[in-house]
Amino acid sequence: MLAVSKITLNYEHTLTGVDAFPLLGWQIVSDRQNVQQQSWQLQCSTDADFSALLYDSGVVTDNASANITLPGIPLSPSTRYFLRVCISDNAGEQSGWSQAAEFVTGMMTAPWQAEFISAETPENKQQSNATLLRHTFQLADKAIAAAFVHVTALGLYHLYLNGERVGDDELAPGWTSYAQHLLYQSWDVTAQLRQGDNAIGAEVGAGWFKGDMGFMRHRNFYGEQTALLCQLVVRYEDGTQEMIVSDADWRAHTSPILFSELYDGEVYDARLVQHGWASTAFDDRAWHPASVVAFNKQALTAQGACKVKAQETLHPQAIITTPQGDTVIDFGQNMSGWVEFRVNGQRGDRVVLRHFETLDAQGNVYLDNLRSAQQRTEYILGGDGEEVYHPHFTFQGFRYVKVEQYPGRVDAENFKAIVLHSDMQQTGRFTCSHPGLNQLHHNILWGLKGNFVDVPTDCPQRDERLGWTGDAQIFCRTASYLMQTRNFFAKWLTDLKIDQTPEGGVPHVIPDILTGHCEADRFLADGGTHSSSAWADAAVVNPWTLYLMYGDTRILEKQYDSMKAWIDFMHSHADNHLWRYKLQFGDWVALDAEEGSYFGATPDALICTAWYAYSTGLFARAAAVIGRHDDAANYQVLHQAIVQRFCTEFFTADGTMTARTQTAHILALYFNLVPDAFRQRTVDTLAELLAEHDGHLVTGFVGTPYFCHALSQNGRVDEAWALLLKEDFPSWLYQVNAGATTIWEHWDGIRPDGSMWSPNMNSFNHYAYGAVGEWLYRAVAGIEADEAQPGFKHVILSPLPGDEVSFVDAGYQSLYGEIAVHWRRVGERIRLSVRIPANTTATLKLAAREIVEAGGLAFTPNASQWCATTGSGEYYVEYLPAEYKPG
Repeated sequence: MLAVSKITLNYEHTLTGVDAFPLLGWQIVSDRQNVQQQSWQLQCSTDADFSALLYDSGVVTDNASANITLPGIPLSPSTRYFLRVCISDNAGEQSGWSQAAEFVTGMMTAPWQAEFISAETPENKQQSNATLLRHTFQLADKAIAAAFVHVTALGLYHLYLNGERVGDDELAPGWTSYAQHLLYQSWDVTAQLRQGDNAIGAEVGAGWFKGDMGFMRHRNFYGEQTALLCQLVVRYEDGTQEMIVSDADWRAHTSPILFSELYDGEVYDARLVQHGWASTAFDDRAWHPASVVAFNKQALTAQGACKVKAQETLHPQAIITTPQGDTVIDFGQNMSGWVEFRVNGQRGDRVVLRHFETLDAQGNVYLDNLRSAQQRTEYILGGDGEEVYHPHFTFQGFRYVKVEQYPGRVDAENFKAIVLHSDMQQTGRFTCSHPGLNQLHHNILWGLKGNFVDVPTDCPQRDERLGWTGDAQIFCRTASYLMQTRNFFAKWLTDLKIDQTPEGGVPHVIPDILTGHCEADRFLADGGTHSSSAWADAAVVNPWTLYLMYGDTRILEKQYDSMKAWIDFMHSHADNHLWRYKLQFGDWVALDAEEGSYFGATPDALICTAWYAYSTGLFARAAAVIGRHDDAANYQVLHQAIVQRFCTEFFTADGTMTARTQTAHILALYFNLVPDAFRQRTVDTLAELLAEHDGHLVTGFVGTPYFCHALSQNGRVDEAWALLLKEDFPSWLYQVNAGATTIWEHWDGIRPDGSMWSPNMNSFNHYAYGAVGEWLYRAVAGIEADEAQPGFKHVILSPLPGDEVSFVDAGYQSLYGEIAVHWRRVGERIRLSVRIPANTTATLKLAAREIVEAGGLAFTPNASQWCATTGSGEYYVEYLPAEYKPG
């Protein structure tokens, strides 16, 4: 049996709104082993039965089934296309045609006839209420073949046609560097239109565009008026076309949303609802004309996927009365989203909710770590029977909700929490015999969900929620095991490139709203708002990580100038290859910091130069991948020079590192900055530093992600496992045992005595330390990408069993299908089963002293490993594990 199970388009199942032909791939299923694709044939049509072929590749002899770019196929704007593929394999078997995949084009090169229109004036720049826009139009009395709407906003919007919501996006069009990068969304609205009279309407809120943003609490970062851009394309079956666009003929009014801000929540007055305002029968004579707002339409880019949507629904786990007498709903999971509730009451009654993350040591409501963020929902009842409400243009980070006002009894059945995050396929799964590790994996995943709300934020609850580059860089590899993040990060990296300084410096946050707005911050006012090592290196690390995980050279090509500019920025500010620049965050919030300091004990110059070397090496490799061979050679020479300078500056003649910190040794080892003659001493010293703290880490944001890797890659597997499984403070499982459902910002966010870290910066949903998830997948499960054949075309399987865990069952849904690993300890033996997708190969590298059952694989010894290379299929191996020895 041979079949194509699904086609992917830009790594997604469907795309609605693209400006170019998508990158193609497909997954193959077969009941045989060692299956390799021999040929493929792909067809593209404008109809589902493929009777109107636009393109037929013919039979192409090629084994590629991912990252396929077709030759220039002419596409029309506002059109639906269908794709199907069939293949043959190395056994001569031929598949049938796959099920069709679909995509819809956006505006492409068609001109925007629509204008940005607003219900506001510049005098409204301090206001946070939402507004309504509407327009009626007539369609011809003939059959509609298809209709597509393309829409965006300066602010946030919901669109309606004939009284019904269009699409299911939330917080659209998202947060970008608007002046040069504004996303628009496209929807098929054929079923919502009718011949004759129609009405279109939109509700628009402040959002990121003009709302109150940043811990300095400024607003109007991108403009002073919200606005809508809307172009509706209607095609009739007789071949004619009609266009309905936003312009000065639209009418405008205020919304029942009296206030809506991302940090502070929403106030909604149901008494002000104008029923039927988006329908044709509504009388809008009391409304005022919309005004046209100038904005650069060259910034518009189609967003075909990865939009923020409602993903899950959580129900109350308990309703608590606190010692202080507050009524609190516990949803059991720290999350991002909003609460939807049902209520009956009198006209003018109120529902008031406050959202927060944790109870204090006495079991009372704890709001201090929200800082100035109110996270408040207020709903004023209209009094027309049962009313159902959730916020529109805001979201909260919370597990608990304090019910400050509610008419009647607070019953669990009337409340539910709606989880919001960017729409990404979950690709990773991990379970094992250790309940604490299972909960840790859960917490890491939910840290991603809570913070991947259009941009990779640092936290979803307080007055910050910014796209800190360091956090996103640290977590990128873990995130890309957990979910398909290619499109999420590619969108964010576009803004990173846009927001770079002319000299190539990379802002601390992307999109950058710190520059020019940090005069009151004691660090940023003098130290600047860009180019801290490990933060700014997101410019290089994230594109390279996406290339490894997805095999996509386009991301390297698109970000190449940005990557190069960052390396050149460091080079221009380096002193004989030692690099340091203005404000550095160092090993942020490491436990070896001086009392009262956020900055760890590892010297900035060491951290900066280590990252300078690491990113330069990655960039040289990226240049080689996309054929920039002169750059590859030149930057490889630079990389070698930086490494040499690092060695002479930060190692003594006898191989001792000048900085006796865990992080210094971790970076030197993981970034391969240690001379061979000094490696053993460096590994031994790291083990000593770990032992000095009774096996605990004292690392911060820079050292923690690579700690287990630095140990396990250098013969200290037992120490890596012991570090992971520590349960007392400080450790990952300390948080788990304290009841965490996400990852904390601080190791001691809640201390053993129940007291809190300073409320100034104490998020309980902050994924940076969740970067250990990468070690769970790459080392514990042993699912590793091969740089020579990225995107898991060839996978390296090298699990590292630990004594205290009896089994691990893990999988990663690659472009080709799921790579699955299950290992179980039975007595002295390890029983290993793996599943390798069709059209890929794998190398098993097992730390074994004897292969007991080879499962049909040809193993050969190689140093302390036994290795076998094979094709697709399921394989079972049993072996006696090697005894891990230091060094």
